[in-house]
Amino acid sequence: MESIILGKWTEERLDSILREAVEIQDIGERIAFLSEKFIGMPYQEKTLIGDINTPEVFVINLSGVDCFTFIDYVEAMRLSGSLDEFKENLKKVRYESGNVYFQNRNHFFTDWIEFNPEFVDDVTEEIGGRNIVKMQKILNLKEDGTYYLAGIEVRGREIKYIPPDAFDDSIIEKLKTGDYAGIYSEKHGLDVLHVGIIIKTADGVYLRHASSIGRKVVDEDFKEYMHGKPGLIILRAKYKGRV
Repeated sequence: MESIILGKWTEERLDSILREAVEIQDIGERIAFLSEKFIGMPYQEKTLIGDINTPEVFVINLSGVDCFTFIDYVEAMRLSGSLDEFKENLKKVRYESGNVYFQNRNHFFTDWIEFNPEFVDDVTEEIGGRNIVKMQKILNLKEDGTYYLAGIEVRGREIKYIPPDAFDDSIIEKLKTGDYAGIYSEKHGLDVLHVGIIIKTADGVYLRHASSIGRKVVDEDFKEYMHGKPGLIILRAKYKGRV
């Protein structure tokens, strides 16, 4: 089963955008180009269909995104040169082995490292150096012993993040346009509390993200956004043409 909602785009327009994007050789700039098309798109939660009691539906909903579906769509788009390729690549990005099942869905940001190593690298340690913190977490398990997501197995995982006291100009300098940023979560069982895309321009460094506060996709000053946040995880897209 599938549900396709293209929102403001027609199939022809989306095909045209993807054909233009695939010609951009610099991966970061390609991600910037594609993600810019989402600026102003409404923030919308729970657009995906499927849980332990509901069969998973393959969903493309470009009428509204949350922080994770936003980067989901952008990453699949940057691998694609047509709408048909986008559909197939979204399955590979969103699901382990591309199999559309609720249990196979990448529910956590660091699942991309575990199940999509052909698409992204974890460069947190490369950027943070000796300042990084390593935490052992059991994803999906709350402090009280219940689960965030019923039907999903708990996953022990080492999470590496850059702590806020290490944020300085040298860290900012190492970030690249198109990097996927995860804001570390201190909660038991969670890796991040929010995600977005790093955008570097002559005017500054921004976090492009689907904001629950702004209720749309926005560019926000990165340093200001990170003030008071517990840490940062950075994934970087690997070079790939069309998949």
